[in-house]
Amino acid sequence: MSTPAASALSRPPLAARRPWTAARIAGHFFMGFWILSGLALALYLGQSLFSTFASQYLPKYFSGALVTLQLTVYSFLIGAALSVPLALACSSRFFALRSVGNAYVYFFRGTPLLAQVFLIYYGLGSFRSALDTVGLWWFFRDAWNCVLLTFALNTAAYQAEILRGAVQSMPKGQWEGALSLGLSRGVTFFKVILPQALIVALRPYGNEIILLLKGSAISSIVTIYDIMGEANRAFSRSFDFQAYIWAALAYLIAVEIIRRAWDLMERRLTRHLRRNA
Repeated sequence: MSTPAASALSRPPLAARRPWTAARIAGHFFMGFWILSGLALALYLGQSLFSTFASQYLPKYFSGALVTLQLTVYSFLIGAALSVPLALACSSRFFALRSVGNAYVYFFRGTPLLAQVFLIYYGLGSFRSALDTVGLWWFFRDAWNCVLLTFALNTAAYQAEILRGAVQSMPKGQWEGALSLGLSRGVTFFKVILPQALIVALRPYGNEIILLLKGSAISSIVTIYDIMGEANRAFSRSFDFQAYIWAALAYLIAVEIIRRAWDLMERRLTRHLRRNA
């Protein structure tokens, strides 16, 4: 039978109490401030659900959310399709092809998305006669088409860099092993290298689609009634600042849904890489 003294000696020593430093006090203060602010905002929005503003304008936010979702998904998918040949061009052995690819990526990553939207929507609109001659005016006269094209071209540049980095991270032994089996470089890339590279690029792709979702708010400037467009219309008619609070909340919910769905997909696709406990 163990004695009380032996039991006391076998227990680990108690951790030393942390002193209340200025940094710790400030951290607790700001944490409490943000918690109270969040509770106050939740209370305010809860009361606003029964206001005239909510009954009149909140249903339109759902249609705006659908437009935002369509713009984000379509532009991301088109950009993903464009990013594969663009990444190949940037990694090409031919100087001319590599220069064109790098110039494309440099332009769309180095200029603001808003400026790109204006260049395509307002800039190309200045050449109506030329576009009408070649039969493209029907496309560029629609703000939706211009915004979708701009977002797709912009995200293609970012996705090409993500894909190129993922491909270059693959061990050279993958190429050598496939070539030793008699596989061509094209088959090796699309059947061996690309599937593994996409797994590596999953997390950066998730970040890109979230950035694209938040950047889609720019489309409201050229008369696209997405979430931000509906918020601007609601504020211009009601002059109630809660129009933008609801817009921010909608974006926050959308980002959180995408983040959790992407985490679930990543765990599903990489389950073979996890060791069993």
